[in-house]
Amino acid sequence: MTCINVSRAAATLALTASALLAGCSSSPVTKGVIQQQLGICPSSPNCVSSHNADDTHKIAPLKFTGSKDAAKRKLVSVLGVRKDTEIKEDNGSYLWVTFRSPTMGFIDDGEFLVKDNLVEVRSASRTGYSDFGKNRSRMEEIRKAFEPCCD
Repeated sequence: MTCINVSRAAATLALTASALLAGCSSSPVTKGVIQQQLGICPSSPNCVSSHNADDTHKIAPLKFTGSKDAAKRKLVSVLGVRKDTEIKEDNGSYLWVTFRSPTMGFIDDGEFLVKDNLVEVRSASRTGYSDFGKNRSRMEEIRKAFEPCCD
């Protein structure tokens, strides 16, 4: 009887580990720039976007005064000091970054689009349904480091 329970426990552990590791290597969920704006979020609560209208997903864009170039430099600087962040694409006014959770290694995708006096933001989990508010809290940490900007 004990051998069967140990075998089931080992199988369950192996399946759980496989699912977690598969989540760590999933595909990006970036939307890119479509008609001069970032994409909206799917229905799952593990995403925030400055283009969503509903309370679950809506987050305010980052605000700045001064030049777009100065705002972009400050944003890159803010992102550059974060230990969980890697800039994957820097294409003019658009930035795509990945955020890696330190405990489980899950990857979330972040997007920023610098426009006149604001930076649109979007952050989404690659896996799972709920992120327990991590994408929102991370973007608010970035906001706190970014604003005020940039005269």
